[in-house]
Amino acid sequence: MALKDAETKPLRGSQLRELDTEELKAELSRLREALFRLRFRSATEAIENPMQFRMIRRNIARLLTVLRERGVKL
Repeated sequence: MALKDAETKPLRGSQLRELDTEELKAELSRLREALFRLRFRSATEAIENPMQFRMIRRNIARLLTVLRERGVKL
């Protein structure tokens, strides 16, 4: 199950806790890649929604929190 709109909307902790560890790791790598692409794009052109940086960073933090609660080493 892929998390839809994780780059533009906040994720819920209850929603994240329902996913298994492999899905969380996959979503984490996808969001890190999205943040990289957004940073790269912001260096070359104007970003229409600069709040997207904050949303992606916070969603990454939420994912890391759930993974750490499970005792997963990254």
